[in-house]
Amino acid sequence: MNTATRSVPARWTLFTNGRYSIYLILVAMIVVSSIISPVFLSTTNFLNISRQISITTILAFGQTLLIICGLIDLSAGSVLALSGLLSVMFFKATGMFVPSMIVGIAIGSACGLVNGWIVTRFNTPAFIATLAMQTAARGAALMMTSGQNIYELDTFTGWGQGSVLGIPSPVIFLVAIALLTWYVLNHTRLGRYIYAIGGNQEAARASGIRISRIKMAAFLLNGALVGLAGVLYMSRVNAGLPNAGIGFEFDAMTAAIIGGTSFSGGIGTAIGTLAGAFIMGFLGNIMNLLGVQSYLQQIIKGGIIVLAVAYDISSKHGKEKKVAKGGATEKPTAAVS
Repeated sequence: MNTATRSVPARWTLFTNGRYSIYLILVAMIVVSSIISPVFLSTTNFLNISRQISITTILAFGQTLLIICGLIDLSAGSVLALSGLLSVMFFKATGMFVPSMIVGIAIGSACGLVNGWIVTRFNTPAFIATLAMQTAARGAALMMTSGQNIYELDTFTGWGQGSVLGIPSPVIFLVAIALLTWYVLNHTRLGRYIYAIGGNQEAARASGIRISRIKMAAFLLNGALVGLAGVLYMSRVNAGLPNAGIGFEFDAMTAAIIGGTSFSGGIGTAIGTLAGAFIMGFLGNIMNLLGVQSYLQQIIKGGIIVLAVAYDISSKHGKEKKVAKGGATEKPTAAVS
């Protein structure tokens, strides 16, 4: 009787306070948004939203890998601009379509490796290392073009403006990266090690995990995703913009945090990040449909970041208290037995 009465509240708690709460919020937002605006549920609008969030969501998957590992990347926006710009310049010089994307991904990967090397070699906090890269990458992008934009990209726009069977190319890349991130986190040794390091770095080191190597791999993957996002962004706007991507890293982190990735490390999922990105996308879309001023939208998004971080911290403290209480009650029971 006692077990039966407790099962329903326990299941409800799993959905409201557990990992499924983000999906309930997503469904609720879709329902409310469709009531507010009948245009919201149209296929055109949904594809629009997916295309708009594709760039920052790809960045968010990279941030998810890093944050789970106990790291962070503040240079994503600047590296996006640098890698995308070099990709554009390579295409303008050679006219080679696919190699231009490879160049962008390679530049992003190189910047990621530099970030990882600084963090692991000199034991520098990721906040400081990536902040330095943010400044350096932006300066390099501006220096190469003297602050001028590059136009007339011709077929280079196929990466960001093309479509396959009516589905925009950036959305296809988004789905592919989501699946790749999910696979890495759930079905590879690298993913298990990333969770282990973020959960307890010293315990991971004691178990034989090479901390520096895993952190370097996480930064490398993040850098590759940033480089890809840079190519897609420049292609989508049909210009090489040295000032592109300002603040994109914060939008990416917001999606990851709202999706359940914990700043304390060790917790997060690719699907949760995708849900968080769509929540932010739906919120921005419905505010645009309602005519909310862009300045007010920024204030609302800032408030959401604060709430998400506060929820993350309170959840962590709540779990720690439960573990402490559980430990205190289990010891007497073991002694009696």
